[in-house]
Amino acid sequence: MIAIIDYGMGNLHSVSKAVERLGYEVVVTADKEIIGSADGAILPGVGAFGDAMANLNETGLKDTVLEVAASGKPLLGICLGMQLLFSESEEHGRHQGLNLLPGRVVRFKEGSYKIPHMGWNQLSFLQPQSPLLKGLEEGYVYFVHSYHALPDESGHLIATTDYFQQVTAIVGSGNVFGMQFHPEKSGPLGLKLLRNFLALCGTASAQ
Repeated sequence: MIAIIDYGMGNLHSVSKAVERLGYEVVVTADKEIIGSADGAILPGVGAFGDAMANLNETGLKDTVLEVAASGKPLLGICLGMQLLFSESEEHGRHQGLNLLPGRVVRFKEGSYKIPHMGWNQLSFLQPQSPLLKGLEEGYVYFVHSYHALPDESGHLIATTDYFQQVTAIVGSGNVFGMQFHPEKSGPLGLKLLRNFLALCGTASAQ
């Protein structure tokens, strides 16, 4: 069973439907015991970094997410959920993150390009041996974001995209992974990436 962590921010319905379509049992929940007993967890997110961390702290789900990561079970952050994995963000002030991945989240610098970065961009695989990229070829996925992550450790970068600069797209360290784009809205490649994550959870797919 896969737990999608409901802390009041995120595309919970679209992510859960994508997991269901891939043949996996899924529950959207804020119940700490259910999350802890799941085979893996997904942390989605849409909105502001500071608000998200405030919600995680107020609900006590911050500790739950950290416990999932410490347990060795696969954890996937999506969009804002990926950014929350990092140490801090400069979005509307300075905010501490979950600090599961060292690094910070910064706003795109003003330039001759549009902010937010919105649309389909091609991934560049930096670690094709990563289990998330198993059997896949580089292709296009769907992004919507005004802030992007700068990992301290280059080894945590699994894939990037180019949006007038190198932009972090997929990160990972041990059992903790993140995708800046929305895999559930990214067509066949997005679903294949999500399927590869789910396979790491060890749960049997009905498909």
